[in-house]
Amino acid sequence: MIDYLETGQGRRIAYSATAGQGPGVVFLGGFKSDMQGTKAVWLEEWARGAGRAFLRFDYSGHGDSSGRFEDGCIGDWLEDARAVIGAVTQGPQVLVGSSMGGWIGLLLARSMPQRVAGLVTIAAAPDFTQQGFWAGFTEAQRQEVLDKGHIAIPSEYGDPYVITRKLIEDGRDHLVMDQPLRLPFPVRMLQGTADADVPVRWALDLLDHAKGEDVRLTLVKGADHRFSTPECLSLIATAIEDVLA
Repeated sequence: MIDYLETGQGRRIAYSATAGQGPGVVFLGGFKSDMQGTKAVWLEEWARGAGRAFLRFDYSGHGDSSGRFEDGCIGDWLEDARAVIGAVTQGPQVLVGSSMGGWIGLLLARSMPQRVAGLVTIAAAPDFTQQGFWAGFTEAQRQEVLDKGHIAIPSEYGDPYVITRKLIEDGRDHLVMDQPLRLPFPVRMLQGTADADVPVRWALDLLDHAKGEDVRLTLVKGADHRFSTPECLSLIATAIEDVLA
């Protein structure tokens, strides 16, 4: 069942919460993805079978939540995540962040560490607006972003991505790889070697950069960015169980 939360910023966030024992599990989706994706729905079923509390939701401008995708940015989506976690869950949570959700998870760990029991990332993409989009743009593309306020780039996942100047500039206010990153809880990072969107190098850089007593990276040969085969989904569940243990 889908419920809705009105945030302090006036955004209407769609979410689905499953009751169960804690620590609960919160799925943080990726850029322009929604809570109906394979991983989110599969993990909800897994959590239900395990009797574990579970939360999935749509950032503003995504899925069934209010707003236009093009009007959003990392800071907005971080606020959405913080609001729904604060309103719907109790106690520390295991955050499961896919792609951009990995970045959001790291930001949540920094801003509300008392609510984080552990972190599982799947092809985490911290700082991707800067080290991915902006770094990969030509000078002409950068100028188009600055002059027009946006640029459309092709996407293999459907319609072109509209990358806005707001997204780029706000992303710079939320970087995690340019300052100390303390993760004082179990962290399990999963990364496919055939990922065409998030380079393996990013996963290795994050592993090297993060400071924590229990941080592990698993590379899966041949897995792509979706990380949604039955074998990959089982690996995600195993990583969550490892964190909970």
